Amino acid sequence: MSQRPPLVDPHVHLWDLAHIRYPWLTGPFDTDNPNGSVERIAVDYPLDAYLADAQQWDVRGIVHIDAGADPADALKETQWLQAMADTRGMPSGIVAFAALDDPQVETLLSAHVEHANVCGIRHIVNWHPDPARSYSSADVTTTSAWMRGFGLLKKFDLSFDLQAYPGQFAHLAALIAKHPDTQVILNHTGMAIPGDADGWETWRRGMAAFAALPNVAVKISGMGFTWRPWDVDRARAYVLETIDLFGTDRAMFASNFPTDKLFGSFDTHFDAYDAITADFGVEERAALFGGNANRIYRLGLTL
Repeated sequence: MSQRPPLVDPHVHLWDLAHIRYPWLTGPFDTDNPNGSVERIAVDYPLDAYLADAQQWDVRGIVHIDAGADPADALKETQWLQAMADTRGMPSGIVAFAALDDPQVETLLSAHVEHANVCGIRHIVNWHPDPARSYSSADVTTTSAWMRGFGLLKKFDLSFDLQAYPGQFAHLAALIAKHPDTQVILNHTGMAIPGDADGWETWRRGMAAFAALPNVAVKISGMGFTWRPWDVDRARAYVLETIDLFGTDRAMFASNFPTDKLFGSFDTHFDAYDAITADFGVEERAALFGGNANRIYRLGLTL
């Protein structure tokens, strides 16, 4: 197997449950949601816990993605992470939360960017006709308020982490095409839903629409969102098709830890990505495991 390149993990969540409120990590827990029960990960997950999970890899940097804190604690999460970065050197980048349809979103964006490591924003917008799959009661991305908020990102030089379902991709691609100077990073391999009618083809059409836009990249993670249990043989086509669409310069492997711990260990996920790309060139693997994340999130790390 090819030598493992340095890792820049572009999708990590850290949390201190006594410091910041996380409604989704607060019981009672149920299984009627995209993750299944999250009770097993509803414990503190500090930086050292992540580094222990990733100890088989040469981790050079991480990007912290908003971890589902109570929206009222969004800025508090950024402050906590920046203080950690100032003392520990990680997270290398911070993708903070802001509800783009909030009339006051510009005020929050302005406050976030006062922190040196903030490089992007995420607002989870997954909507699906099945309430058990939806993260919200309606597709906010079709509203004028959300579109206006998206349009503000360039003003603050912020990227956007997009977590949505394939059924939303067509109209989102049309919106993103109108903002070619805003970097968008699609989360979790596009979150295909094979059980939907025409599920794989809906995913393929949507992914192709995004891949046609030079300002869209993709993170390969979240295998358990698509099916459970999964294994390397089932994931292979999903991963390779994603890379084929976006190219080795706009795709990156991400852990989504500790959420993806619900679906398998860190090594289960990254050993799979390692095996799937074993025949890739050295430079391609270096880009997929670290270089692309460093460049796209503008981290400025030496790899």
